[in-house]
Amino acid sequence: MYTDKVMDHFENPRNMGAIENPDGVGEVGNPTCGDMMRISIRVADGKLADVKFKTLGCAAAIATSSMATEMAKGMTLDEALAMTRNNVAEALGGLPPEKLHCSNLAADGIHAAIEDYYARHPEASKS
Repeated sequence: MYTDKVMDHFENPRNMGAIENPDGVGEVGNPTCGDMMRISIRVADGKLADVKFKTLGCAAAIATSSMATEMAKGMTLDEALAMTRNNVAEALGGLPPEKLHCSNLAADGIHAAIEDYYARHPEASKS
């Protein structure tokens, strides 16, 4: 059902935890399945210097959180805002159709954390 890469990110999640005094936090959830994600970010020189997650959900939700945070690290804010659920699913080698909503949450969580960063730091310019 899941690719080896999905299982690896589920069993060995990268970037799990929270950033102390983060520059931005995004919280997203899916009321239908109950998955919840909290993404925290640290921004330096317009790039995501650190990204961490806490996820309550299924194997796909944890794997997509892990992969999305790995992908986002080092990206500019604009690049991270352009990340899509398909990018995350493709990086994991695909997800079953009924689990695609999980990868959507991971990208949405990163987007929400960046929007929170802009709200906290109005001097930061949005492109």
